[in-house]
Amino acid sequence: MAPGWGEDKTALMSTTHSSAAALPAGRGLNIGLWTTQGILAAMFGMAGVMKATAPIAQLAEQMVWPGDIPAGLVRVIGTAEFLGALGLVLPAATRIKPWLTPLAAAGLVTVMALAAAFHLTRGELGAIAFNAVLGSLAAFVAWGRFRAAPIGPRP
Repeated sequence: MAPGWGEDKTALMSTTHSSAAALPAGRGLNIGLWTTQGILAAMFGMAGVMKATAPIAQLAEQMVWPGDIPAGLVRVIGTAEFLGALGLVLPAATRIKPWLTPLAAAGLVTVMALAAAFHLTRGELGAIAFNAVLGSLAAFVAWGRFRAAPIGPRP
């Protein structure tokens, strides 16, 4: 007789579901999350430092928009990106308050959503695609570190 025939299907499903939920996250998922965290940290870290420290005129030559908004806002965006980059890696790597890592990722999702809305108002569709990719990767990290493969605190 095949498995499941003549058995209570509800009991079988609940047993299967509870045992699957108890399994730890796979090694592949952790590798994927760490890789994504590293790539995002490098990208947001470099972009953040550049926006926070480079002269606005130089930024406006590379990207038009920094010359069109207040310099203080460019600096705030850069600082938020840099701190988000640190938050993606340091709390998880040190296991000191690792719950900050998914919060940093969620914060970067917010930054990318706001950036996409800003670029939409300016008709810069190429920038929106870039924001969508980075935002999606940050959302993957937020989901992964909140739900699928959270990192516990140091014992």
